[in-house]
Amino acid sequence: MKIANSILAISAVSFMLNCTATKNASTASKNGKTYAEISEKVGGSWNGRKYSGGTFKNVKTLTLNPLHTDHSFDIRYEGPGWESNKIGYRLYLDWRNAIDIYGKKTENIVLQNVGQDGFDSYHEISDWGGDILKVGKGLGIGAIGRMVNGEMLHFNEVEKTSASVENNRSDSRVFISYKGWKTNGQATDFTSELTIFPDQRYTKHTIQSSKALDGIVTGIVNLYKLPLIQKTVPNGKWGYIATYGKQTLFDDYLGMAVFYQISDAEDVFKGKDDYLIQFKPTTRKITFYFLGAWDKEPNGIKTESEFLSYLDVNLSKLNAGNPLK
Repeated sequence: MKIANSILAISAVSFMLNCTATKNASTASKNGKTYAEISEKVGGSWNGRKYSGGTFKNVKTLTLNPLHTDHSFDIRYEGPGWESNKIGYRLYLDWRNAIDIYGKKTENIVLQNVGQDGFDSYHEISDWGGDILKVGKGLGIGAIGRMVNGEMLHFNEVEKTSASVENNRSDSRVFISYKGWKTNGQATDFTSELTIFPDQRYTKHTIQSSKALDGIVTGIVNLYKLPLIQKTVPNGKWGYIATYGKQTLFDDYLGMAVFYQISDAEDVFKGKDDYLIQFKPTTRKITFYFLGAWDKEPNGIKTESEFLSYLDVNLSKLNAGNPLK
């Protein structure tokens, strides 16, 4: 009888451990080289549009509280984050909707510890790295906005915003759904899917709008007034825009780029705060890639010529019909 009870006890423990593993599988790296997460505060309370008290808890899916805005302190580092062993990114899940860069000085997975010891401690360089990009009023890198009458419109008015994360054997992903994004008196349901791959710096960004709106843009923030680097090749289906130079919060060298399908693009131009790619109005999915390359990453790209060579290798892959992964 004691043996039977022991077997039952062991089985119960095993069952609970398996349930826990299944529950946490979507919020843990499955390949050791990519990771995506979103972490909300629980156990506290709202005081106006700020969240007080509580502790952070990683979740698979999050729907924004209507009170949420920038610096509400209810989401760890203000939105979902995703990383490879090369670099990390985060998206401001509020009206700004910009994408920021975490430069990494290690190839280890780090995001699970970022912002745990103070809401914005990641603005200081630590052993793992830190937040290196100044976004300001721009898009950061590879985020979405809409140009209307020469003005960049962010996500100021959205009926409902939801985010979810997914960690797979081959990659990690962030999904964002914006229901009822209103700009210029028009509303659309808009989705973003952001995918990062092992050993790579780039993020694959697939977007879709339920309405064929003019003026949808992505781009590269240009607060340091660096020259635009732009490249297409004869008969090529893909091109890129890029910048390179001292454009971090710590006076380091950083390269940023966006690869885009030429047939998707209506215009490439300089905005007030960004270099921009404007997409043709459509309701079909559009896919592009964006990346950052920080000179302080382990065995990183150190010069502009190295950065351009790296971009050209990936451009050749795309124009040969090989998706980046």
